[in-house]
Amino acid sequence: MMRRLLLLVALLLAWTAPARADDISAAGRGVVRIVTIAVVDDEVVGFGHGSGFAVAPNRIVTNAHVVELADRYPDNVVIGVVPSEGDKSFRGRLVAIDKDRDLALIEFPGARLAPLTLFTGAPAEGETLIALGYPGNVDLATARSAADFITPQSPVRSQGGFAGGRLLQGTSVLLHTASIARGNSGGPLLDRCGRVLGVNSAITRGDEGDASFAFAIAGKEVADFLREAKQPIASVAVPCTSVEEAMAAERNADEKARLEAEQTARAAAAQSASEREEALALARARNSATRENFMAGAAVMLVLGALALGGAGLLLSRDRRREAIGVAVGGGVLMAGAVALFLSRPGFDESAIAAVPKTKAAVGPSESERGRMVCTLIPERSRVTVTAIDKVDLDLGADGCINGRTQYAEAGTHWQRILVPEQEQSVSVLDYDPATRIYTNTRYLLSAEQMTKARQLRAGVPLKSCSADQAARAALATQQQALRAALPPVYNEKLTYRCSPALTGPPAVAPTGASTP
Repeated sequence: MMRRLLLLVALLLAWTAPARADDISAAGRGVVRIVTIAVVDDEVVGFGHGSGFAVAPNRIVTNAHVVELADRYPDNVVIGVVPSEGDKSFRGRLVAIDKDRDLALIEFPGARLAPLTLFTGAPAEGETLIALGYPGNVDLATARSAADFITPQSPVRSQGGFAGGRLLQGTSVLLHTASIARGNSGGPLLDRCGRVLGVNSAITRGDEGDASFAFAIAGKEVADFLREAKQPIASVAVPCTSVEEAMAAERNADEKARLEAEQTARAAAAQSASEREEALALARARNSATRENFMAGAAVMLVLGALALGGAGLLLSRDRRREAIGVAVGGGVLMAGAVALFLSRPGFDESAIAAVPKTKAAVGPSESERGRMVCTLIPERSRVTVTAIDKVDLDLGADGCINGRTQYAEAGTHWQRILVPEQEQSVSVLDYDPATRIYTNTRYLLSAEQMTKARQLRAGVPLKSCSADQAARAALATQQQALRAALPPVYNEKLTYRCSPALTGPPAVAPTGASTP
């Protein structure tokens, strides 16, 4: 255990968290350079390049004109895919091409990229847009050899505004003012949250001082092309919200939820007190009636005993001694029973009154943690950038066991688990608050280098499955704190859900977004 803790400390010292989780940089993980090399008789006779972006871990969208030669001369033109991270480039093959829309789909083996997400809404007039790609004029100024064109490096970003929608040769395009050059062809046009709005494809000529504008093939055209190519793509329709706006709304919502929880607790306590008072009053009334019954019985027995003793005296005066003794004994017994019955009348002890069963409004956290919950997204409390899951299913077991297989650790009054998947470039902090039944999935979209370090930290977490061992859960909580401290201070995405007990029926969607616990 001590060795693991020392390893965690060493990794934390080696990993300095970035200042913030930048949505555009996160999108840049899936942007690539597309290189085409024409070869005749083992000699390179032509070279071209453009940009593209991942729509699946091993599939890229670009412009048709970027790979046009590869389509026309498949035996002589090689397509190269150069990621923005790592140290390798890969050979691609053309899967689909639509020259009318100027779109193409490329597949390549050997690596898994972080796919981008398509925004299905429309940009607002003047909205800030960002272009990512590899402009040729920058490459010409910085490249020292042909090898530089196949060496992974981060894409260039430029910023502009949305200038309107147009038709370009029958294809819907977005007109914008972000600076792009020839090598940007096929690269994504993004909103502030890093979602794809379109594919950059052309620029206007700035003759005689005219302003330059750029054209991007609209997202609807991209979606139609991919649907025809039978290639799924993640999409969201939620408008972009800045992290600052989301965090302010989150603070307000948290304060409101806290006040509501306190009000509910006070109402439940008042109701419980009222019900207890009613129970006490009912118990007092029952006790009083029982005491009166005891005393009435004792009085009757006392009178009967007195009559019996009087009768015994009368029999004795008539020389009927034997009968007098029997009657006198019976009278004595009756009078003794009367005294005993009077003395045994019940008292009233409030502490002996059983607690009143709690109503539904006063269900405690220990009860609300148990059983299957269906959790529904709260859009106004969420920042949705790349994930579109409206409902998740949680099966809450004892001691933070979720879905019967994943152990969550105590985090104050919450249950929390940090997931670091092997195949995705994201870290998810999953949190469940039993008091409010609020479940959150806070996601950090990290670079390849950051993910490697996060996985090294995760390796120090030995508890993988559910456990009733409190010491093991405490160790898990400590190790997760170390992992949490190494994450950027600002997240990329936060999905907030309100949970309620599930009705009978099949399970809903598993709690993912990035990973499944």
